[in-house]
Amino acid sequence: MIHTIKKAITVFSMVVFGSALLYNCEPDADTLGEQLFLDGAAQGNEKSFDVTAFNINNNDSIRSDASKLTYAVLGAFSEGQFGMQKASYLTQLRLPLYDPDFGTNAVVDSVVLVMKPRYATDSVTTNTVDDNYTYTTAADGSVNAKKVVNTYPVLKFGKTKRTFNLRVHEVNTFLKGASDSVKSNQTFDIGADLGSKQFKGYVSSIAITKDDGGAALFTASTPGIRIPLDKTFFQNKIIAKKDQPELQDASNFIRYFKGIRISVDEQDGYLFQFSPNDMDLIMYYKYDKTENGTTTRPQTTFSFPLGSANTHVGQYEYNRTASAWAAATIGNQNNGAPKLFLQGMGGPSIGIKIPDATINQLKQLYQNDKAAIISAKVRIYTDPMDWNNNFAKPREFTILQKYKDLTSSTPDKTRTGFTSDILNLAGSNNYSIYKIFDYDKNPTYYDFIVTKSVKDLVETSADNTTKYFRIDMGSFQTNSDGISLVGYKFTTTPYNTNRAVFVGSQAGNPNRVQLKVIYGTK
Repeated sequence: MIHTIKKAITVFSMVVFGSALLYNCEPDADTLGEQLFLDGAAQGNEKSFDVTAFNINNNDSIRSDASKLTYAVLGAFSEGQFGMQKASYLTQLRLPLYDPDFGTNAVVDSVVLVMKPRYATDSVTTNTVDDNYTYTTAADGSVNAKKVVNTYPVLKFGKTKRTFNLRVHEVNTFLKGASDSVKSNQTFDIGADLGSKQFKGYVSSIAITKDDGGAALFTASTPGIRIPLDKTFFQNKIIAKKDQPELQDASNFIRYFKGIRISVDEQDGYLFQFSPNDMDLIMYYKYDKTENGTTTRPQTTFSFPLGSANTHVGQYEYNRTASAWAAATIGNQNNGAPKLFLQGMGGPSIGIKIPDATINQLKQLYQNDKAAIISAKVRIYTDPMDWNNNFAKPREFTILQKYKDLTSSTPDKTRTGFTSDILNLAGSNNYSIYKIFDYDKNPTYYDFIVTKSVKDLVETSADNTTKYFRIDMGSFQTNSDGISLVGYKFTTTPYNTNRAVFVGSQAGNPNRVQLKVIYGTK
């Protein structure tokens, strides 16, 4: 055991803060207790303790406003364990300038909404759609060229071979300001149907290359989805309001044209992410232009900013009828639950409670046998039967600590924060918030590192104020330095599309949730 632990300590591993490290074999100790093994000063022992693992019901609701959505989610996905989950997206739009002059006799030709989903950049399919294309440049005039389409699959969670009908509606509810808090299950008054598009799960970009030498003459921007919108609506809603109060300033405009909602018609398929700050809504129109007595009708564009100044809302709907989650044991902190359900975007969380008896047992070892905790981790396994499928297993988690609020006069009131490990050990060699094992196998298991948290409970005189640990799907968001965390409330959970079922507190099941402790004695 001592040799194995020393070997685990000295193996080089790359620290990825806020994500998992993948190992093919299980390490026995972390660097917190490395000094105990120097010069053979201690002997290591490993012991497993039962914990209470329970489901937390978040009532299918989570904050999903602009401050929470680095990415937005669209789509629908239905399966037997969690039921149906459907994601829509709402946003405001603004004018690029107020009190605009569209010119004389302005008429809208077309309007398009451009979305840019996340896609697999390493899975491109290239097709030449025109071998005899002529491209005109100012320098060279007409050039013989090829028109090439590069197609990429969108990154999806769910059933990948499905077609969605993407639909855009006007929103009739005022969406307030970008800093206002909005819950994902909030309802909105939806108005006119503005347009739709069939979407098969792929995005494309166009490139034009020179026949002679293959040099690129033109490359389109990031691949995206172009949804055509109702030009008559924009003629009446925008062009016809020229010189009127509705277009005079931002405050008037966002109360006049309150926003748009993007959704899918279907109830099953997949979920995909896109950047809410990287969308375009472009209106193409013609107007009368008179120069030297000659009137022409040039085409111009008018783009509505959809970026960070606007309110963004992820709207999530659930139908849990007849799902396993609908019949699950929820919130039992005394006995736990046999199955644990974990889902992003307002779905269930997992609670892990270390019983007082376990803490007392470890305290006895510490006091009587001079046993010092070297490593402590909560291990959870995916359920090999109820989550045996082709869906990608999760790679991103957060873990927080629920404390008894000793400053409150309300009994059993709790507060939430980072675990002691995250607060004290982030950035240390060989430390990660959690580690993943057997990712390509069934079951996969995960170790959540709680060494410092458990040491505080056992090796100090402080009262056990920790109520339980809370595990969520998603990852902590980092600051611009890419290392330090923004705060425990800032995670990717509001738009994380993953879910999984885990083995819970099942007596006699070797894969039940357990606390794995390595301790050393002199």
